[in-house]
Amino acid sequence: MIAAQEGWPTPVFTHKADTDAMYETMACQMLEAADVIRPAFASHNVRTLAAAIETARELGLADDAFELQMLHGMGDAIKAAVGSLGLRVREYAPVGELIPGMAYLVRRLLENTANDSFLRQTFVEGAAVDDLVRPPRPSADFRTTPARLPTVEPTDPEAPGRFVNQPHADFSRRENRDAYDAALATVRERCGAHHPLRIGGRDIETVRRLDSVNPAAPEELIGTVAYGGRAEAEAAVAAARAALPAWRDATPAERAAVLFRAAELMRAEAMELSALMTLEAAKPRREADGDVTEAVDFLEYYGREMLRLGAPRRMGRAPGEHNLYFYQPRGVALVIAPWNFPLAILTGMTSAALVTGNPVIVKPASATPVIAAHLIRLLEAAGAPPGTVNYLPAPGAEVGDFLVRHRDVDLIVFTGSMEAGLRIVSQAAQHPGREGVKKVVAEMGGKNAIIVDADADLDVAVTEVVASAFGYAGQKCSAASRVVVLEAAHDEFVARLVEATRSLRTGPPEDPATRVPPVISAEARERIESFIAAGEQEATVALGPADDERPDSGYYVSPRVFTGVRPDAVIAQEEIFGPVVAVIKVADLDEALTVAGGVKYALTGGLISRSPATIARVRREFRVGNLYINRGITGALVERQAFGGFKMSGVGSKAGGPDYLLQFLEPRVVTENTMRRGFAPSDDLLDRGL
Repeated sequence: MIAAQEGWPTPVFTHKADTDAMYETMACQMLEAADVIRPAFASHNVRTLAAAIETARELGLADDAFELQMLHGMGDAIKAAVGSLGLRVREYAPVGELIPGMAYLVRRLLENTANDSFLRQTFVEGAAVDDLVRPPRPSADFRTTPARLPTVEPTDPEAPGRFVNQPHADFSRRENRDAYDAALATVRERCGAHHPLRIGGRDIETVRRLDSVNPAAPEELIGTVAYGGRAEAEAAVAAARAALPAWRDATPAERAAVLFRAAELMRAEAMELSALMTLEAAKPRREADGDVTEAVDFLEYYGREMLRLGAPRRMGRAPGEHNLYFYQPRGVALVIAPWNFPLAILTGMTSAALVTGNPVIVKPASATPVIAAHLIRLLEAAGAPPGTVNYLPAPGAEVGDFLVRHRDVDLIVFTGSMEAGLRIVSQAAQHPGREGVKKVVAEMGGKNAIIVDADADLDVAVTEVVASAFGYAGQKCSAASRVVVLEAAHDEFVARLVEATRSLRTGPPEDPATRVPPVISAEARERIESFIAAGEQEATVALGPADDERPDSGYYVSPRVFTGVRPDAVIAQEEIFGPVVAVIKVADLDEALTVAGGVKYALTGGLISRSPATIARVRREFRVGNLYINRGITGALVERQAFGGFKMSGVGSKAGGPDYLLQFLEPRVVTENTMRRGFAPSDDLLDRGL
């Protein structure tokens, strides 16, 4: 199931005959190594048991050199028969708590009563003995080796087919680990390279330069970029404005083709782009790979969406008139990008503006300008005309505000903090564009909660809270920074959460054992530590600083767990953007919903519960942009979980969803009276806007 969700090759056999055949193969290998191991075979399948017994005898093994195992209460006749042969039989049963034990027994019961189960075929269906002991007949897929990654063919702009998410790299496979390590070495050899501005298809140098460093080792220079000012900003606006007429009038298919080609190029460089984000943004390999695959998804999805929206729609069928509904781009777009998803979010915002016909000025985050330079290179290599994508690293207070107020900027797309987003909204309203009101799409912060119900599966609750709260050191707007736990589950949940969090490795992002990498900068670390200090004054520290040895350099913050947190506490209300989680105990579901919704944000939320009634109620009443049930609350996938919130979490529709591109377009309607003298065009021509 997980493999299917990820788009990976199926890692298990899907035919019982394949499973049986592999079991016998492995049994033979184990028996051949009986001088160093003690083979034991658990099965109720007489054919499987007989194969193991006969193989042991062919190898000359004594009857006590191996053992057979069967579950208490199942296949008693088989146990008796095997025992009569003088062989060792171990009868086993689950020991421990009642509910998990019952679940185990139910699973065994389902397996042993399945249609292709040996026990069912023997004792219920009365299958012939010859059929039951016949050797397994493997399928054609038996012993095939899956590819490192599924092959993804380039998208044909003329017939793109349905959208399918790009598979993540499966780092449990050695070839993927080796490919990533090789890419990391390659990228490190290129560190220190300089990247000029890119305006109107030309490289532009500046006196000022910006250094990009490794958050895990700030002394390591990742690269330098030219650092623009107002003069370069004016040049970028002029270049975008000059490119607008031709790009606006390009067909949707021509614009979508650029995105599809960029996706193809990005796939080819996926490991190197991941490695670059490991070094520049301190993203562990799985997080970095997820960033790349999401970027590819945005390119593929928005390309298809533009083809869908680009087809004019005939409205109504009244005789004697023809009404056509279609879209045009808004104008010049300014993209202000965040550092925490330096490729994915930047690609999503930029490609959405580009494919809808709006030339783009890209102002990347100052912490991650090098990965942004690579995106611009890929888009130009994919065919984006000069001036349609302009790369402008620059200080926010000096240049960002200047561009937001610029009269020739028509559209502003922003992802970042609530404070910065509200300032952009205000400035854009006070400084309209040359031809109209500026459109602002702003994705802002979150203060997200997971509700843990009284009947929650605590294995799931702990695992998903830890992943949601501490993945990428909590530096996600979707991260879980609050856990609202019903009283009946609170104490056991907290005890397990603390120990699970204690087990997390804090360290360099390139280390595969690292779960909590450094935060992005010294300033970010200081801000997080100020919230930790506030938490120490207003709550109980259930898990404090880690005792593990961390590197001397790097912006590390150990995970923290606070309990006894009041719903109105600072650490329960303000976005921290770090590895800090506040646990809030509540009496019942009514209080849980009140607490979970009692913040100014409404981005993500979660529920861990076994109760269908609770799930149904939370689905209705926990009003956030993305609600996740019995899973983590981070890692939204394009199309499947279109992402975005409301209240103070954002202005605009969901990224990666069917409404997102509409924000970059203006609708138009043309009505024509077709009851005229002379030539009347056909409906087919009119429907195509010709």
